[in-house]
Amino acid sequence: MGITASELVHRYPVLYHMASSGSWNMIQKHGLLSSAKLVELFDVPEPRRTQLLSAQRKRPETISHPKYGTAILRDQKPLSAKNLARCLRDCDPPTWYRILNERVFFWLDRDRLITLMSASEYADKAHTVLQIDSCGVVERYAGQIELAHMNTGNTRPFPHPRGRDTFRRVEEYDYKRRRRLPNYSSVVELTVIGGVADIHNDVRKVEHATMATGAYVTKEVLFSK
Repeated sequence: MGITASELVHRYPVLYHMASSGSWNMIQKHGLLSSAKLVELFDVPEPRRTQLLSAQRKRPETISHPKYGTAILRDQKPLSAKNLARCLRDCDPPTWYRILNERVFFWLDRDRLITLMSASEYADKAHTVLQIDSCGVVERYAGQIELAHMNTGNTRPFPHPRGRDTFRRVEEYDYKRRRRLPNYSSVVELTVIGGVADIHNDVRKVEHATMATGAYVTKEVLFSK
């Protein structure tokens, strides 16, 4: 059981994150924060706070603050309420949404990023795509990192079973059994509870990109080391 930090970084030296278009300035100022942390920072009042964090967001949601400006919480369209209720093992849907919203998600394999960007809900849109050195994130946020063997924010085409133990600490992840799988499947998600406030230390490149033509197209490089 478990994968060491050095094994993880060696196999997956780059992490990928798809953010809302236009979000790079906000990320530079406040870091890459989870939806829960953004809602807290922006002091979103009830009952909207609970609605944003405990139910499916069927569209992007904009939040505003007189000091911090605006931020966008991404939609959760790949989750089907009906399918999610079927596949949860040890919690109800509101709890699962809260579990998802308390963390920031990274793909470890670029093909996973391309798959998400190619989905019907996102293919015709531009996104802010971050490429990040995994080494610094894994080193500094070891206590907040949990790995998953599946796409936890998707229930299509089949709602794979999931629950609280789907997310595992690095040392508890079932890597011994999964290590021989291709990079696409060996470790699927790296999540950081709360987010990465100092993500600027680790960013390699930030692009304004789209899959509208069926291929990954960089419309603009926003940052590059």
